[in-house]
Amino acid sequence: MFLFVIMSLVIACGGSDGVDGSEGAQGLKGDTGVAGQDGSAAVEGKDGAIGPVGKTGVAGEKGPTGDTGDTGKDGLTGAEGTNGAIGPAGPNGDTGSTGSIGSIGSIGLIGASGASIVRNIPVSNVITTLDETGSVGWYTSFTIGADGLGLVSYYDNTNNDLKVAHCSDTNCTTATTTTLDATGDVGDYTSITIGADGLGLISYYDATNDDLKVAHCSDTNCTAATTATIDATDNVGNYTSITIGADGLGLISYYDDTNDDLKVAHCSDITCTAATTATIDATGDVGEYTSITIGADGLGLISYHDWANRDLKVAHCSDTNCTAATTTTLDATGFVGLDTSVTIGADGLGLISYWDITNEDIKAAHCSDINCTAATTTTLDATGDVGRDTSITIGADGLGLISYRDATNQDLKVAHCSDTNCTAATTTTLDATDNVGEYTSVTIGADGLGLISYYDSTNGDLKVAHCENAFCSPYFRRR
Repeated sequence: MFLFVIMSLVIACGGSDGVDGSEGAQGLKGDTGVAGQDGSAAVEGKDGAIGPVGKTGVAGEKGPTGDTGDTGKDGLTGAEGTNGAIGPAGPNGDTGSTGSIGSIGSIGLIGASGASIVRNIPVSNVITTLDETGSVGWYTSFTIGADGLGLVSYYDNTNNDLKVAHCSDTNCTTATTTTLDATGDVGDYTSITIGADGLGLISYYDATNDDLKVAHCSDTNCTAATTATIDATDNVGNYTSITIGADGLGLISYYDDTNDDLKVAHCSDITCTAATTATIDATGDVGEYTSITIGADGLGLISYHDWANRDLKVAHCSDTNCTAATTTTLDATGFVGLDTSVTIGADGLGLISYWDITNEDIKAAHCSDINCTAATTTTLDATGDVGRDTSITIGADGLGLISYRDATNQDLKVAHCSDTNCTAATTTTLDATDNVGEYTSVTIGADGLGLISYYDSTNGDLKVAHCENAFCSPYFRRR
């Protein structure tokens, strides 16, 4: 008589064991088999080979218990039963060890100033004199350092040196000043940016040797710098402008005064100890008043003046190193295109401010595509002789902010674009004390408000204006 062993499948579940399922119903009782006659005792033979497993018969009534037979082979596994109810959740495991600190993410866009939202009364813009040692403050260039504080490069006309001012606070009400290069007559046409290493990088003109030079700050405050001559071929380096390319290296536009050409220098390393140079436009006398930025496509975009035709032109670099470029005339109406400044708007397209010398107005050109093969132009201020020494940036509100000089009244003015294309603007006089507003440069501070560096011609000083709201208007208030 064979005994069949039925194996139960245990399903493993996460957490503690679930409640056992209920026992199945008992099968029907089979018929009683016929009892065999007792045979004579025979000598016990050897066990025979185990035969194949037969089909399962109908269970008979339980007969008398016989001797335990040999264990048969395991039967086939029965079908899997349904899952029992999920048991209660097990206790929490031990807390894992703290992971390593991730790398620092890139700096996000500057948010709008919180303070201006709750300001209930109009507040004047803050004007500060940063350096008054001699005649200082020519060719200013303003940016924000890795520490969130302003950094201004400029020319010391008394000592013919390159200097830098590091702001001590967000409003730049005080600053520490340092002479970076005093070898010969150096520091004209300065332009500053922050390199991939978080340190200042400044391009400027060496008037003694007629060369293009670069100064790389040694620390965030730029208390010292290493200098290098980048281009010493002919008389080069006037009207310099510097930015950081998509490859993290400096890209500089400048004027070749010997050949009357627009040139570009691409730094070979982060500190710009050397560079490769290329002539971008050699058609006539071109390349004065250059300004360079990096477009949404990662390629350089340069605005400049075509002196031969008295036009505003733009060059769109063909590669990261700007070894070549396509050039376009954007405005040929009258004598235009002096004192250009270019930036990239919130729409990813170029926005250029410049001076219309024929009408003595400030104008803006909004590029129609990434390559800036065409643009719409607008006169923003036509009150007197306005628009010299322009500088443009994009405010925390996504609209253009332009600083410029009012030559009629000898004042510093600002224009706040009314839309992304800058088809109109509100204008404000920031400083009307004495003869001010030459060599302006505008940037956006860590508080989201405009900061403008400029020259005070009456006193021979470097000055800074800190805007108290996005419009730079002392009359603006919220209800």
